[in-house]
Formats: sequence, structure tokens, C-alpha cells
Amino acid sequence: MIGSPNAANAFFPHRHLLGIEALSAAEIERLLDLADSYANLPKDDERARKLLRGRTVMNLFFETSTRTSTSFELAAKRLGADVIAMSVGTSSIKKGETLLDTAMTLNAMKPDVMVVRHNESGAVNLLSQKVDGSVINAGDGRHEHPTQALLDALTIRRRLGKLNGLLVAICGDILHSRVARSNIQLLTKMGAWVRVIAPLTLLPSNIDRMGVEVFTDMKKGLKDVDIVMMLRLQLERMQGAYVPSTREYFRFYGLDYAKLALAKPDALIMHPGPMNRGVEIDSEVADDINRSVIREQVEMGVAVRMACLDALTRNLTGNQ
Repeated sequence: MIGSPNAANAFFPHRHLLGIEALSAAEIERLLDLADSYANLPKDDERARKLLRGRTVMNLFFETSTRTSTSFELAAKRLGADVIAMSVGTSSIKKGETLLDTAMTLNAMKPDVMVVRHNESGAVNLLSQKVDGSVINAGDGRHEHPTQALLDALTIRRRLGKLNGLLVAICGDILHSRVARSNIQLLTKMGAWVRVIAPLTLLPSNIDRMGVEVFTDMKKGLKDVDIVMMLRLQLERMQGAYVPSTREYFRFYGLDYAKLALAKPDALIMHPGPMNRGVEIDSEVADDINRSVIREQVEMGVAVRMACLDALTRNLTGNQ
């Protein structure tokens, strides 16, 4: 599939990647296939380095990021693109005219792709309406983080060979997590069964409408699951007391071997990072070489983002 000029147009007719919600199961499957082919390539493959030659990818992060921004930069460079990395302090950028003025200024530089992270839900969609190139959502507020869901799916599929029919538990701070929302949409579209496990204070009010089973008891929710996906406790997004203390949170909702024993014996452990060890996950569990695929998630991030950049730029014409 690599290097085939019509491959992306056949299955990815979208100009932007703003969320999983807009994608069909077939588009997700084929995007994962493309990412899988990149995961199997050596990082200095010459065919890949020619694909985005002459293209400009602009990483525009209104929130700080290490994994996502670095992963996108690596992905773009491995495809031969020119990369501009911009970190914009949230204190100097606001929604409304300031964001739109920023978009217009950057659009005048004629980037082919803008990779955007913003602390406000919907801001990336707004920006996408004002630029000429493609936009990839690298996380917007509590809304979506589509490439994280894609890399999680690729990690699972490479380990277990499928997504359909798996029972996945997403545990922790569901309320503030864009990762949870994107994963729920992707996994249910691909035929997996999803459970969410969290204290009532960290569950969205409309969670039952997302086609998931809801548990507030970690032990009951983990019973017989294939995948345990832990989420970071996002204290920076909390205004007020959502949990009594991090120690109490770990006692009831942190993943340790006692709770993990209720899942299937070969259940995989996932975490989107960064991890709060001893808060949402025990260090021994996180580093378990037989069960944890957390490092593989980081590795698959580059392959997935290469696939997304490839697919979107194949759909661009006359924008170099």
C-alpha cells in the first residue's frame, strides 16, 4: 500500500482528521492496515522518505505535549516532510478572534497539514474551517484524540489479531478524557464490547448513551476482560474535589495485581501516558513485560501518525 497514489483516496475521502466519530469501520480498518505496513518498515526506508517530500507539516500545540508532538514530528520527518514545530502558551491564546487570527496568519505560510492540540473542545474543528490544507486533531479539550485511539487499536490488533469480539475495560477518569471518548467510538465501531469503570464523580452524565457497560466497582468491571485500559487522573482539569485523595483513589481504582487477577489470565494492560505510578497503576503492573503493552503503544504512535499524514496528503492537490 505504501507509495500507491490512489490507495488513500479509495478509503479515506476526508480532508481532515478531527475525530473517530466521522470515520466508518471500513475507513478505520484500512487506516490501521496502512499504519501496520509502516510499523513493519525500517525507520530509514527510502520509499517512505519520498512520500511527503516538498510537503510542509506544521505542529501547532496550544497545550504542552511530549509523546504526541514528538511522535508527529518523527512521523512527518520519516515521510520526508518539512516540519515546523510551534508551542503556543495557553495564556496568550484564547478562543474566538485570537484563534482565528492565528489560523489566518499560519495559513498564509501555506502548510499542507496542521497538527493541532488545543485545550478547548471544538477549537480544532473551528480552525479547520479557516485553513486551506488538512488538519489533524491531536487532542481538543475533553472532546477527541483520534490518533491515540488508532494507535491503541493497532497495538491491540497486532497483539491479538483482532478487535471484533474483545471485551475492553476503560478505567479511571472518564469524565475528563478525550482518549476515552475516541476509544469508545472506535472500539464499538469495530465490534468490541466496552466497559467503563470509574467513581460516579468521574463519569459523564450521558455515558450510558455511548453503548458501553458502566461500572463503579473495579472488581466487578474487570471480570473476564481481554484488555485493561487505564486512564490518567487529570487533576489539572478538575475544579473541586472529584476524589478524596490520590491514595484513596489508588486503593479503589488503581490497577494492581489483585484487581488484575479478575481479568482474563492473558489480559493486556494499556495506558495512554503519561502515567501517575501509584495513583492509577502500580509500577510492577505497568512494567510487566508479559502483560503490559504500554511501550508498544508509544512505538505504534509513530506508525499511525505516518499513516494519517500519508492518507491526508494524498488527497491534497495543488497545495505544495
